[in-house]
Amino acid sequence: MSKRPAEPSEEELETVKNGDRPMEIDQDEAGEFEDEYEDEFESEDEILEAGVDGRPDEEREAEERESAMDVDQGTFMPGRHKLSAGETLSPDLSAYEMLHTLEAPWPCLSCDIIPDSLGSNRKTYPATVYAVAGTQAARGRDKENQLMVMKMSSLSRMERDDEEEEDDSDDEASDPILETKSIPMNSCTNRIRAHQCPQSTSAKPPTTLTATMTESGQVLIHDITPHLTSFDTPGTTITPAQNKPICTIRAHKANEGYALDWSPLIQEGKLITGDTSGKIFATTRTQGGGFVTDTTPYTGHQGTVEELQWSPTEKHVFASASNDGTVKIWDARSKSRKAAVSVQVSKTDVNVLSWSHQTAHLLASGADDGEWAVWDLRQWKPSTSLSNEKKPSPVASFTFHKEQITAVEWHPTDDSIVLVCAGDNTLTLWDLAVELDDEESQDTAGVQDVPPQLLFVHYMEQVKEAHWHAQIPGTVMATGGSGFGVFKTISV
Repeated sequence: MSKRPAEPSEEELETVKNGDRPMEIDQDEAGEFEDEYEDEFESEDEILEAGVDGRPDEEREAEERESAMDVDQGTFMPGRHKLSAGETLSPDLSAYEMLHTLEAPWPCLSCDIIPDSLGSNRKTYPATVYAVAGTQAARGRDKENQLMVMKMSSLSRMERDDEEEEDDSDDEASDPILETKSIPMNSCTNRIRAHQCPQSTSAKPPTTLTATMTESGQVLIHDITPHLTSFDTPGTTITPAQNKPICTIRAHKANEGYALDWSPLIQEGKLITGDTSGKIFATTRTQGGGFVTDTTPYTGHQGTVEELQWSPTEKHVFASASNDGTVKIWDARSKSRKAAVSVQVSKTDVNVLSWSHQTAHLLASGADDGEWAVWDLRQWKPSTSLSNEKKPSPVASFTFHKEQITAVEWHPTDDSIVLVCAGDNTLTLWDLAVELDDEESQDTAGVQDVPPQLLFVHYMEQVKEAHWHAQIPGTVMATGGSGFGVFKTISV
């Protein structure tokens, strides 16, 4: 990522204008027109020597080198380098296959991608993404908060100068379109997650539910199926009743929360939620469509529950992370409501977790000190083990980021690729399959302190959370203080 080059001076603009080459005219020969091409051929050597602005190329190039900005010659690394007053960053567009930004009425600190019926493994353009997000309105304007159900369409591929024009209309460049259906909220959204129940019949769309962890401590569950349907069914109207939550979980009382997750293995819908008091509650959807919350919480954390993640392969197992520095593994069936395994993974807050979809014993964590790590759960021993046993070590850990980790997520189909969001305004992509002794991977273009596993750095103001799109390989949706970003790099 490089800074925009300095604008040319007025003097330089006057020097070369409309492609004209400054040439001196010999007044003695000005009236001779015996050969209209004579001057061109006779002065060709002079023109080549003088260059485009009337000066020798060597002189002009030396001056350009002196006036060039040093940072333009290298790579700008957020968190390592700082912008001077009036400077802005410009992305290297050649590194993206797709790159779009979309604005929101208020910042959204959390979002989620909705599965759709447009097919899997999509590689054609323009792309379409369905998503949900919850806003964080300014203090005193809580009633302006909303749950945003979104359809982002006409997400075109980057234009390439070296590509020949194609007749395929699917790849035509176009401006992105953001359609939204807003559900009024009276509190800021700390975390939002979506769950899709299977179709009961082919004539009906799948039921899509959202769970929203709010600043007030309540967890609101909405059925956004009609909102999604309205995007593609002209004339559909959303009634006030359809904007109301179908369930409000009040088990957390006035304790604010940040952690929640739907089970990927329980189709009807099962939700776990955690709060600042360290309590975790489970809520199950009944066959009749209602919700039942178990009022006996899972306890054990000595601080705020920052993150919850269900196992992708074991129906009754979930993981939690806390600002007490621990990650705990739980059996949801436990009558004692105590963790089966507890490991101190950081001296600071553990903010986020992600369970590998492909390799179930791998769990990634991200902490407040900027470190993120990958753990092999087969090395973790039950909490009843003797305390003098050797503490497990991560199979990989990275301290590239110097600010808190705000999101971490495994690629849905490649268990070596991980995305990470941090408080240094960056979203990074990592390839854990890179070998440390790979000479090619060790080439970091002269930039110091860059691990060979670092694949890509995407700059985004106040980025908070990001997700891979499971149906569009390599595509990422991110949210933060500057709005939404949807992009696909040439690296993944």
